[in-house]
Amino acid sequence: MIDIDFFMKVHDLKGRIMSGGLKGTAPEDLLSRLEEFRNPEPVVYNVETTNACNMRCEMCPRTTLMTRRVEHLEPELFARIVKQLRPHPAGLWARWESFVEEQYGIPPTDMSENHFYLRVIPKVIQLHGYGDPLLDKNIASYVRALAEGGFHSYFSCNPANIDVERTIRMFENGLTYIKYSIETVDNALHRQIRGKASDFSNSCGKIMQLLELKAQRGYRTAIVITMLNLNRRDQFEDFERLKQAFAGADVYIYLKSEDQLWYRRNLHRTSSIHWSEMCQHPWMSMTVKSNGEAAMCMEDFNNEIILGDTRRELLRDIWNGARYARLRKDHVHPARGIKCHERCDMNTVGELCSSPIDMPAAGTGALEEAGCQL
Repeated sequence: MIDIDFFMKVHDLKGRIMSGGLKGTAPEDLLSRLEEFRNPEPVVYNVETTNACNMRCEMCPRTTLMTRRVEHLEPELFARIVKQLRPHPAGLWARWESFVEEQYGIPPTDMSENHFYLRVIPKVIQLHGYGDPLLDKNIASYVRALAEGGFHSYFSCNPANIDVERTIRMFENGLTYIKYSIETVDNALHRQIRGKASDFSNSCGKIMQLLELKAQRGYRTAIVITMLNLNRRDQFEDFERLKQAFAGADVYIYLKSEDQLWYRRNLHRTSSIHWSEMCQHPWMSMTVKSNGEAAMCMEDFNNEIILGDTRRELLRDIWNGARYARLRKDHVHPARGIKCHERCDMNTVGELCSSPIDMPAAGTGALEEAGCQL
């Protein structure tokens, strides 16, 4: 979920920032304007239930850069986190759907990465981060806990890890969306891109089996299939072959922009609204990692900027605490030396509102003062 109320309220201000209309504005003034719209109640974007993964994806920083140990979230902690959250009210969601169509021109019937970002992601609690939820033995019970709390649930995973019986249990427990990542219809190339544990043929067979069971039993879980645009020479032809493999099937299928362009640096562009707009996460969403720490966002693969600990603190206290306040301040100040400026595709407010001469070669002292781990 994201704070859709904040997103709508800040829309005009965001437009002025991104168009350069507020260039040179004092950081303190920018921070004050953003804080006017921030909700004191936290909204959780995702809960990384595990950071275990058996893939070796070429486009994922986890493959070569992640050094934190593999951990699984404790079920008792997951339940405590969910009890502190509230679903979006129906009236607010109705306003959001109108906003999306009016401001972004994306109708409800579309099927694309921007439709998924604006019409699905804002209403679901995402259960993946830098791991595959299919490797978490408790994932079905987490889905049930969310459904009982009135929440929509979603996670992305590797179809090579599908266990049909366990997946059906998730469907029965009320899973709203499940996304399977498929990079090619060629088995050898799939293993090259995602690792030896991956393939297409076996994955496709299991997905077809799930689709058949879904139709027979009337499960409402939406099955989503994505291919990442990795800027391969035959990328679009391969995507057409993938669509043909699932032609006529009850799937939501789309080509998705690569998430971590900074990591591979192969010089292609994003088509994603999410990655094209300025970063709003410090004011509209919180991430909880598999060890219970509240991190900067889901892209913080090594938990480098820790803003609190949900095992010992309430979400509301973390959200309104000193570490979050410092992160927000650093986002409007164009300080170099923090991960947000160096290892992320999104622009911070400070970067958009400052000229290069205004950007000090700062270290990590600001966040260290607030007790953040870098």
